[in-house]
Amino acid sequence: MDNNLDDIFSALGDPTRRAVIAQLMEGPAPVSQLHAPHDMALPSFLKHLGKLEAVGLVRSHKIGRVRMVHIEAAPMARAEAWLKQHRRLWEGRLDRLSALAEDLEKESNDGRI
Repeated sequence: MDNNLDDIFSALGDPTRRAVIAQLMEGPAPVSQLHAPHDMALPSFLKHLGKLEAVGLVRSHKIGRVRMVHIEAAPMARAEAWLKQHRRLWEGRLDRLSALAEDLEKESNDGRI
């Protein structure tokens, strides 16, 4: 299992897999319930689950004849931490850009009066 951020973001790059993660945020669910809203063959859907499981975003276990899937918090927390770090960086850059634009506009308006 590789919890590399590239692999995590790659897995989350697909809308079907993001929808599965969203469903699992509500709690564990059987594969059949996760598959139901998706218009694709079960083997294709299972490949999506396999990708999520391979990067550690979900885990599954069998209860009788039912395979239950649940979300794993640690990889999502790593991705969230990365996003927060970069959000702070870009917000700082955008704040500086906004301040520069305001200064330029003020200078431009002062020159016209």
